Amino acid sequence: MSAPLQVYEPFKAGLPPLFRYLNSLWSRRTFIAEYSRSELREQHFDSVFGQLWLVLNPLLLSGVYFLLIVIIRGTSDTTRYAHLTATLFLFYLVSNSLSGGVRSITAGQKLILNTAFPRIMLPVSAVVVAVVKFLPTLLVFLIIRTLMGLPFSWEMLWAIPILLITIFLALGLSITISCINVYFRDIANFLPYLLRTLLYLSPILYEASTLKPKVLTLEEFNPLFPILDSWSRALVHGQTPKTSYMLTAIAWSLGIFLVGTYFFLSREREFAVRL
Repeated sequence: MSAPLQVYEPFKAGLPPLFRYLNSLWSRRTFIAEYSRSELREQHFDSVFGQLWLVLNPLLLSGVYFLLIVIIRGTSDTTRYAHLTATLFLFYLVSNSLSGGVRSITAGQKLILNTAFPRIMLPVSAVVVAVVKFLPTLLVFLIIRTLMGLPFSWEMLWAIPILLITIFLALGLSITISCINVYFRDIANFLPYLLRTLLYLSPILYEASTLKPKVLTLEEFNPLFPILDSWSRALVHGQTPKTSYMLTAIAWSLGIFLVGTYFFLSREREFAVRL
């Protein structure tokens, strides 16, 4: 019996058969879960101190920022701290997705070179890890909110679709930046500065209602702005988010996901050569 013939074809940008690709991705959902668990174990998330630091890190950061706001402005209130904590926790969900996703392809070099699987599983796993990290912080925020005596309302349920939109946006950003990092490795070193800039440009240290109209116009180019403002309105103030902000958030997340996924899938077959 003759040996099987292996044909090597030159790379050509283009989408793979999507139905077969999605079916292959779904069939490996168990691998995604186990791969995510291994990443969490590597970061000591399975230990008490690992989970405690996961909450303490953004909580202490919010305390530092709140102290600076009090010193600079000379005023403070519980609602302001609740806003700062809630939005910072959600920002960390996106931040952790980007930080984990940026090196997800390059870090999985041996796996990519030796195993045939949908490469998009790697940035997807990074987002799964970020979501698992986020869930304890959400519980901590609800406890903080209760201790502050802020009233609960049905409008807070708007946080559920806002969270889903945020995860969808984080997924699109993770997929996009993981592909970019294959071609431009310095993007991983530049990412911390980009995230810090995004932190200051987003309604975290301040509320959107305090901005001047000219500044609000510039914030339309920030995909996190409508999400964080809607998140604060729902969870902190117990209000219905602005319809325009919700539609803008959906448009940003859907647009980034579609463009980033197309870019990733069209270049995926070249990754082995680039790595």
